[in-house]
Amino acid sequence: MFQDKVFLTATDTTIGFVSQDAHMLTRIKARPPHKHYIKAVDSLQTLKHFTRVPGAHKKALRRAKKTTFVMPDGNSYRVIKDPHHLLLLGRMKWAYTTSANRSGGSYDEAFAHACADVIVTPLHEQSQASKIIKLGKHRRKRIR
Repeated sequence: MFQDKVFLTATDTTIGFVSQDAHMLTRIKARPPHKHYIKAVDSLQTLKHFTRVPGAHKKALRRAKKTTFVMPDGNSYRVIKDPHHLLLLGRMKWAYTTSANRSGGSYDEAFAHACADVIVTPLHEQSQASKIIKLGKHRRKRIR
């Protein structure tokens, strides 16, 4: 039901594309295929299905808001707590998420509407991007 759709929605940080198909997002954004997408999950329980969080960082991950964590294996995850975004993500459990623009470009409403299969309203833009923190076994480093 959700696997072959690209949603345009207000995420917890910006207006973005949400899909469980990374290849569709890569095609839409004209992005190099080797780049990874952030995987947004609806809960810590869902996150456990994809990766193991190093013990030294579990508390920080539980308390974080609008923060993307790059795990030691190189994959990125963000646990969503925003109620509006959780309306969609709660049904999907997880999805790849990215900003609604061409790779390297700025937001273009006409482009975003043309590329999305489903538009989830209201589309209210937030101004602040998520923080990005790279986790090691014992250390963490803020990237953005």
